[in-house]
Amino acid sequence: MDTVTLTDNRTGKRYEFPILKPTIGPDVIDVRGLYKETGMFTYDPGFTSTASCSSAITYIDGDQGELRYRGYDISDLATKKSYLDVCYLLLNEKLPSESERAAFDQELRKRAFIHEGLKSLFDAFPDRAHPMAMMSSAVSALSTFYYEHLDVTTSEEAQIMARRIIAKIPTLAAFTYRRSLGIPYIYPDIERSFTENFLYMMRAYPGENLEIRDVEIRALDTIFTLHADHEQNASTSTVRSVASTGAHPYAALSAGINALWGRAHGGANESVIAQLELIGSVDNVAAFIARAKDPNDSFKLMGFGHRVYKNFDPRAKILKKLLDELKDDLGIDSNLLEVAKHIEHIALNDDYFIQRKLYPNIDFYTGLILTALKIPKSMLSIIFVIGRSVGWIAQWIELKGDPEMKITRPRQRYIGVKNCKL
Repeated sequence: MDTVTLTDNRTGKRYEFPILKPTIGPDVIDVRGLYKETGMFTYDPGFTSTASCSSAITYIDGDQGELRYRGYDISDLATKKSYLDVCYLLLNEKLPSESERAAFDQELRKRAFIHEGLKSLFDAFPDRAHPMAMMSSAVSALSTFYYEHLDVTTSEEAQIMARRIIAKIPTLAAFTYRRSLGIPYIYPDIERSFTENFLYMMRAYPGENLEIRDVEIRALDTIFTLHADHEQNASTSTVRSVASTGAHPYAALSAGINALWGRAHGGANESVIAQLELIGSVDNVAAFIARAKDPNDSFKLMGFGHRVYKNFDPRAKILKKLLDELKDDLGIDSNLLEVAKHIEHIALNDDYFIQRKLYPNIDFYTGLILTALKIPKSMLSIIFVIGRSVGWIAQWIELKGDPEMKITRPRQRYIGVKNCKL
C-alpha cells in the first residue's frame, strides 16, 4: 500500500499514513490514526479537503464539470431516462428493465397517498408558514406513522422504507402549497405518472379532470433528475450525520430538508428569481453587475459560481439547453428571461467572472423554468426536496450498510479562555 510521510517540524519525528485509492478521483490520505499517532487533529473548516465517507452513489469532478450517478453521465440520464429510472438506479445500483420500471412506477403510485391524520398537522400551521417549514415537520411526522422503520435490518425493509418516502414526498409537497393558499387538498390520481401527479395535485380543483402538458412534465422531470443526488453536500452530510446516531430515517430526511432550506444551498433558486425581479429591467443590469464587482459592497449575484464546480455546472448546461428549447412552449416570462440572458451574456464574457470561474449554476436556470410552470418562489426549494429525496435515502441506505460507519463527531481547535477560577 502506498503511504504518505508527514514530518513534525518541531521534533523531526516522521509519521506514515496509508493512501487509499478511489475508482476515479483524487487519492485519499487515511488520517484515522492521526490523533493516536501524533496527538494532533487536522483543521479543515467546512471540510473542504476531508472525505467523510466512502460512497458508490455519485461522482463529481468539479474541475472538469462532470457529474455521474452510479457511473452514468448526468447528461445521458437527463436526456434519455426519466426521473423514476434514476430513482431505481440510485436505489438498486442498476437501471430498470421495462417490467421493473412498470412495477416500480405502479408501486409509487399506490404509496403516494398519506395517512388522513396528517391533514390535521397541516391545518395546525399558520397561514403564512413557509412551505419548507411545513415540509420538514410533515416528513418528521411520518416517522410516527411508520415507526417500524426505526429498525431497518434487511434490504427488503430498506426498499419499502425508501419507496414509501419517495412516493409520499410529492403529496406532502403539494399539501404544503395548498395549505398556504387555504384551498382544498387534492389527493394523488393513481392514473397519473410521478411528475404529472405532482403538477396535478398542485393545480387541480376537486372534480376537475385537469390535463398537464407533456412539455411541462418533461421540464419538471428533468429538474428532478438533475437534483436527485450531488455527493456529500450540506444537506446530504446532514442526513448522514443524523443517520449515524441511529435516528429514524425520516427524521434524518427532515433534518436534510432544514439544511436544504438555507439560502446558500437549496434556497438559492428562490433567491435567483427574487433578484431578477429586483433588477427588473435590462437597463438596470449594469448597475447590479458593478455592485457585484465592488469589494466594498455586500451584494452578491445569485446563481453564479459553485462550491465544487470550477467549470460550467453540467446540470446548468442541460437546463440552459432545455430553456432555449422550451422557452416558447413553456411561456417563460419574457422580461425575466431578457434580464437573465443579459446577465448570463456578461458573466460568460466578462474577465471578472471568467477569472473567478463564476459560471451560471443550476439555480440560475431552475428558477426560470419553475416560474414558467407556475410554481411560486416559496415552493422552489420544495421542488429541490422532491428531486433530492431519493439521493438522501440512497445515502442513508449506503451508510447503514457501511462496516466503517461511526457516529459523526468532528473535533475542534479550542480558542476560548483557559483556566478560569471562581
